[in-house]
Amino acid sequence: MSAPSSPVPAIGIDFGTTNSVVARTSDSVVVDLVRFAGPDQTSAVFRSALCFWQDDALRGGLGHEAGPWAIAEFLADPQGSRFLQSFKSVAASATFEHAPVFTKRLGFEELGQRFLDHLVDHAGDAMRDLPERIVVGRPVRYVGARPDPALARLRYDGMFARLGREIHYVYEPLGAAYGFASRLCDPATLLVADFGGGTSDFSIVRVEAPDAPRRCVPLASAGVGIAGDRFDFRIMDQLVLPLLGKGGTYRSFDKVLEIPPGHFADFSDWSRLALMRNRRTLGELAKLRMAATDPDAIGRMIAVVENELGYGLYEAVSAVKRDLSSQTHAAFVFEGEGLSVSADISRADFERWIAPELAELEAGVDRVLARAGLAASEIDHVFLTGGSSLIPAVRGLFEQRFGETRIASGDELTSIAHGLALIGSAPDLAEWTIEEVEEA
Repeated sequence: MSAPSSPVPAIGIDFGTTNSVVARTSDSVVVDLVRFAGPDQTSAVFRSALCFWQDDALRGGLGHEAGPWAIAEFLADPQGSRFLQSFKSVAASATFEHAPVFTKRLGFEELGQRFLDHLVDHAGDAMRDLPERIVVGRPVRYVGARPDPALARLRYDGMFARLGREIHYVYEPLGAAYGFASRLCDPATLLVADFGGGTSDFSIVRVEAPDAPRRCVPLASAGVGIAGDRFDFRIMDQLVLPLLGKGGTYRSFDKVLEIPPGHFADFSDWSRLALMRNRRTLGELAKLRMAATDPDAIGRMIAVVENELGYGLYEAVSAVKRDLSSQTHAAFVFEGEGLSVSADISRADFERWIAPELAELEAGVDRVLARAGLAASEIDHVFLTGGSSLIPAVRGLFEQRFGETRIASGDELTSIAHGLALIGSAPDLAEWTIEEVEEA
């Protein structure tokens, strides 16, 4: 953050795994969140989802929508549509080539361009006249075991070329840090932890006095490829997958073998689960059902895939996760065609299930402190943002390390876009952008 000068109009885009947010500045330092008049309510949060359906009256024979409209289209006709969510999670995956959508195969760039078309359209006047400066957030570390940041950069470039402007990329937690720093009146060292749907990123920034020539200086960043989606899967893995045959057995000639875990791999996130409804996968599951020791369990898994129950399942998972953020016990209830689940969960159970992820998050904090050459005692403020920052066990990690009085939070879903827009308006934009494609 530089000393005040003449800001320029800019747009900041937080393209998230679960939700996307857009903020805009004009010729002042005021930031306005772009709002979308959705089917049910007006919101600054636009769901990162796409829905496709066949329509011979349309060019190409394929209709599509995004955001909450995509959800509404899918719920109106789940059997006649294809619903894709969290497609950002495959941006850095070399194994992802395309998503099968009826008779078409759509690459990441094509999915992203369709998503942007609808986001711009539903934003109305707020995005009809785009400024020259557009800042897009990117994770410090992408999702996946072997993420390829160079590939992700190419795909992002192809996606955002749709906007017809030069794109400036900034680490997502730096956006949140920049926005939070604008609240500070005194010099300070700030750590921002951004918990997205697919990644958790950490950045440390030095904030100088308000009259300093350069107010805000990034010191270090680090990230881990886990966050909200992984927490969701832990609930799914414990409460739902055992009912679908995970941990069960099947007969092969004269042997009884455990059902291979690969059959359940696509349940790790909703975007992959939605792609299981294809002839090959359903054929394999039908064969497994005939050989399974508990064929009813495999029948329930087939029902989840055939009846497109994944959306409802993950909505139920998200609901119980939210409940456990404010309650010590919560009820998980799901009713769908071919599957019924009811269970009581304690917060202690949930925290035990996510213990491996909590350890990875703590290691990420260790890395960013080491890269900045700082001890925890040298951090003056810690800003937690993103939906998973509301999980008590996540917040507890930082309270134990830095002390409760140094922790701040708020605007969990919009703080990144807000800061990205401010960075776009600043004269030192180039100091914040990521030109290289290496993992930080």
